[in-house]
Amino acid sequence: MDGKRGFTIIGIILILGGWIGSPLAAELKIGCVDMPRAMNECNAGKEAKKTIGKEMEKLQHLFAERQKELQTMKETLEKQGPMLAKDARVTKEKDFQTKVRDYQRWLEDNQKEIQQRGLDMEKKILADLQKVIQKLGTDEGYTLVLEKNENIVLFASKAIEVTDRVIKIYDAQKK
Repeated sequence: MDGKRGFTIIGIILILGGWIGSPLAAELKIGCVDMPRAMNECNAGKEAKKTIGKEMEKLQHLFAERQKELQTMKETLEKQGPMLAKDARVTKEKDFQTKVRDYQRWLEDNQKEIQQRGLDMEKKILADLQKVIQKLGTDEGYTLVLEKNENIVLFASKAIEVTDRVIKIYDAQKK
């Protein structure tokens, strides 16, 4: 979020507090949610991290195998290179360079694919968390629920912190 949006939210809160008047201002109920923490601590978030971690491990294993294959190919080329005819040496060097480029593309493509799957999982979890927050806000009569963000909410009392409840409700819904 940018600074303008933060000032807008703070302005709205100040206006609500000033215009509503003292009897209604007492009924103003504000909550605050630490979304990154909710994302990381909910069961779905933990599972997503595990899944992506396993996929990255698998990719690293395949990476090591292919790297070993390229190293062997390079060593063979260096040993046989001086003994090969010029045309044969040039052909083998081109083959090696092609394999290196293919390998780099393969690695980049796989990393992007895993990263995209992680982003998709995160997006789904965040959307579900927002639904939980909206329901919590409606059911418990909150006037406003803010995302705890150092750039916008510089201080929030633990009394208005609802992150743990959001995580608990979200995990209960997913069982």
